[in-house]
Amino acid sequence: MVSKTEETQLNRLENQVDNGGGGAWEYLCLVRKLKVRRSEKVLKYGLSILNDPKKRSALGPEEWTLYEQLAIAAMDCQCLDVAKDCIKVLHKKFPESKRVGRLDCMLLEAKGSWAEAEKAYSSLLEDNPLDQVIHKRRVAMAKAQGNISVAIEWLNKYLEIFMADHDAWRELADIYLSLQMYKQAAFCYEELLLSHPTVPLYHLTYADVLYTLGGLENLQTAKKYYASTIDLTGGKNTRALLGICLCTSAIARLSKGRSKEDKESPELQSLAAKVLEKEYKQRAADKLGLLTSALRSLKI
Repeated sequence: MVSKTEETQLNRLENQVDNGGGGAWEYLCLVRKLKVRRSEKVLKYGLSILNDPKKRSALGPEEWTLYEQLAIAAMDCQCLDVAKDCIKVLHKKFPESKRVGRLDCMLLEAKGSWAEAEKAYSSLLEDNPLDQVIHKRRVAMAKAQGNISVAIEWLNKYLEIFMADHDAWRELADIYLSLQMYKQAAFCYEELLLSHPTVPLYHLTYADVLYTLGGLENLQTAKKYYASTIDLTGGKNTRALLGICLCTSAIARLSKGRSKEDKESPELQSLAAKVLEKEYKQRAADKLGLLTSALRSLKI
């Protein structure tokens, strides 16, 4: 995930290059470092460097890195002839490279030759079953074709091997959420929480999933994770504060007729409501009436 500071730095450098202030190579390096996709700019600046013999020779060994970066950007922009030329140059320099072989497969994807691409990826995996990039490309290819069930199958197989890949767990969770498979999505976020217990986003999204599932036990757990989100963010997460109020209201409805021991103390939701009102007064005073009405409807 790109931080605000990094994004500001990237945008500033992009504006500098656009306005003729130089720094095209530095911009391309930063795009690669941050793993962001700004393909049109990469294609434009990359070609300007490679088409200038003096600038190209000044790169040294990094020239081949630029060819690879430019090939991927060209495929994103559907400039397949440019991509093909870049890959051809790389094949000439690295004739036995599996990394360049992956670019061949990606070019087949860009052309929409799905069957050929799958066959080529399978062949590369036979040589190196632990190639993470190829596993992920197969998932992306399945999603591009709309084969979500296949994407889920391959992601699960991938995670059996690379269990610590939090990006893959998030991807799988997002797919499950899009299919309203909330129990499966909850499992993915439990895995993420085990490996990254201090990331507020995982606490918050897990709480959202549990709240959506409903049921007294899920709501009580969701409330705890909304509370932990508030704790991890210094009390500044509006969504988590609202989550506390919503969970409390839902739990109260489900707890009617139960013993006093089963009912929860109203202190936490009252505190959350007060903080919300304070936040709205400071940042969105015109919406304060809507908030007050919503909280009143929850009987808070």
